[in-house]
Amino acid sequence: MAAPRIAIDGMGGDSGPAAMLGGMARALKADPSLRFLVIGDEALVGAELDKHVFPAGSVELLHAPDAIKGDEKPSQALRRARTTSMGMAIAAVKDGRADAALSAGNTGALMAIAKLALRTMPGIDRPALTALLPTLGEHDCVMLDLGANTECDAQNLVQFAVMGAAYARTVLGLKKPRVKLLNIGTEELKGTDELKEAAAMLREASYLPLQFDGFTEGDQLSRGKVDVVVTDGFSGNIALKTAEGTARFVTDLLRRAFTSSLRSKAGFALSKPALHMLKVHLDPNNHNGAVFLGLNGLVVKSHGGATPKGICNAINVAARMVRNDLARQVGEDLDNFRAHAFNGSEAAK
Repeated sequence: MAAPRIAIDGMGGDSGPAAMLGGMARALKADPSLRFLVIGDEALVGAELDKHVFPAGSVELLHAPDAIKGDEKPSQALRRARTTSMGMAIAAVKDGRADAALSAGNTGALMAIAKLALRTMPGIDRPALTALLPTLGEHDCVMLDLGANTECDAQNLVQFAVMGAAYARTVLGLKKPRVKLLNIGTEELKGTDELKEAAAMLREASYLPLQFDGFTEGDQLSRGKVDVVVTDGFSGNIALKTAEGTARFVTDLLRRAFTSSLRSKAGFALSKPALHMLKVHLDPNNHNGAVFLGLNGLVVKSHGGATPKGICNAINVAARMVRNDLARQVGEDLDNFRAHAFNGSEAAK
């Protein structure tokens, strides 16, 4: 297929154009076939463009007279979407000028604008925010929803499972991902009615390219024994923020311990290789790039404080989804699920 063309919100995030253009430069160095439509204030973005040497024809700059603020309400952002860098990046996907959009800006605004502009795919009631979490296993774990939907019924959870499995096949290269529902226990009798109903539906869906393994608890998310964790956005966001806070707590505690005495400092010198490996594993920039699954178009959300390294990683996520035609895979799996569900309901009559 043609090289992925990614629309970049050049004004989003804590560092604005500096981090976004830096990430683009890193991504192009590793993959010169990428193409970018970077959108933002012509003067500010242009100044950052001049600091890098990009391959001829790889970057196009589109001026946006406005930008979405970090604390702006989604309703306000929707009204100004057409003239903002974020809204214009999503519009580029809708119009076919880009294969995916990437922003490090306001998450609520990005979700609202993307959902209104792109709409949900057939068979999807609500899009889900999806990201990769580090684990002790051979690869990361896909988790969704992480905050787009605070309340979900059983049908929503099953749709999330189908989308999450397709994402795991695309990004992690897994043929039949292991899927579990986040619950307060692993026993079948525990949990809400929605969770129990979703589990029953997934157990019957053996025809899908996923392996449903029941429930998992929060303390097992990082063990590497599950490929896709499905939950509602309320629980998912709490779990994600708790994991991020725990990672910071561990690293800060180690730093304090290793600077408490001369003997500790000597131990730090001996432990540097192991601590570097820990830092790499917990660095959010190495796992950057959350995705809004279920839309008629690909939209990637970066951490607001991501470095150029993190932006590069988010770009790689977007490019991988485009090259592997994630939207088609999700659509086919959903069609398969709906067809079997319909046939099953007809047979039951």
